Amino acid sequence: MGSTDADPTDANDPLAWARDHAPVLGEFVAADRERRPFDGYTVAVASHLEASTGVFIETLHEAGAAVLFAPSEPESTHGEVVRELDRREGVEAFAREGMTDEEFADAQHSLLEREPDLICDDGCELIAKVHADHPEVARVVVGGCEQTTAGIHRLEAMDDDGVLAFPVYGVNDTPMKRLFDDVHGTGESSLANVMITTNATIAGKTVVVAGYGHCGRGIARKARALGAHTVVTEVDPRKALQAHVDGHRVATMAEAAPEGDLFVTGTGNRDVIREEHVREMADGATLANSGHFDVEIALPDLERMAERTSTPTAGVTRYHLPDGRRIDLLAEGRLVNLTGPYSQGHPIEVMDTTFGAIYAAARDLLDADLAAGLYSVPDRLDRLVAERKLDALGLSVDELTAAQAEYYDDWEHADSSF
Repeated sequence: MGSTDADPTDANDPLAWARDHAPVLGEFVAADRERRPFDGYTVAVASHLEASTGVFIETLHEAGAAVLFAPSEPESTHGEVVRELDRREGVEAFAREGMTDEEFADAQHSLLEREPDLICDDGCELIAKVHADHPEVARVVVGGCEQTTAGIHRLEAMDDDGVLAFPVYGVNDTPMKRLFDDVHGTGESSLANVMITTNATIAGKTVVVAGYGHCGRGIARKARALGAHTVVTEVDPRKALQAHVDGHRVATMAEAAPEGDLFVTGTGNRDVIREEHVREMADGATLANSGHFDVEIALPDLERMAERTSTPTAGVTRYHLPDGRRIDLLAEGRLVNLTGPYSQGHPIEVMDTTFGAIYAAARDLLDADLAAGLYSVPDRLDRLVAERKLDALGLSVDELTAAQAEYYDDWEHADSSF
């Protein structure tokens, strides 16, 4: 029987486990270590600073980039990851574990003052700030990438207003991001952290999911698979119909409020759960947020309504209402899968493909020669990431025959015999 002793190098490396489970990034490292496509460029990264982000940062660095990194959320930073990266020459941290909101914002501004060439963003944190507060820096940025729905919404508004100073690839909207990171990554990690934090079951509970985009779809699907009764609230009639035919009950938040045991928001908008909804909730209702910003649950309303708060267990704030009801809020209304006391973020295997797509998009921007604006990631890049993931999994796909390829290209299909 082989030895089961731990590798001593792994014990001292907080990125070791993530690196072992990130084959797509590993393939990019192997392909680009020699040719160093980012040589001479400074890349700014804003993301949740956990191990999979660390592997992404070291991948950029191995490919020649000087990397500056900051958090995209002040409470999702893992200190051991920051320290591991910051000790490397050519990688610089603008982060520490336990930052206040003010320190978080100051760190991002300090990073931008270093005039990065490329920005790999989460939530449009750096891209919005560079345009609003450092326009002289924005004018020299080569391009950017964005990985979240909330960030895409901000970028679309900036693009509509004609203020974007450089091209940005909307990585969030690629199939490899939406179909895997959003659906499976957000779905699994959100519910896993709810269960770990509360030590309570999902099975048999009524779970109300606010928003039925890709993230909400993943949360609702995973909750039902765990045995929950699922209710979806939406503002878009098309997404509401999709939730209905997927087997979830569709209701307004006002209708769902008295019935829910667990409420999970994932809309990308604010004040989704408000005082009028909390007033109708049952004693012991639990609230969690999976959206990028801590505005989906109206925290000022909860604070105003409560006589007092308590902390029955780590990661749970209990609001005691005057009528005796207790409403439990997880992770202070921040991202439940990233900012709770036990949170590790999305599964590494999922983030491997997302960061692989960002890496491919950032590399492409160096030669793309695009005008300022928001762009879809070229399909060839998304397919490249998918192919590398399939290779890592040992899976194969068919290739089109010559006749099949010709059939796709022949709009008339005049001869059905071939």
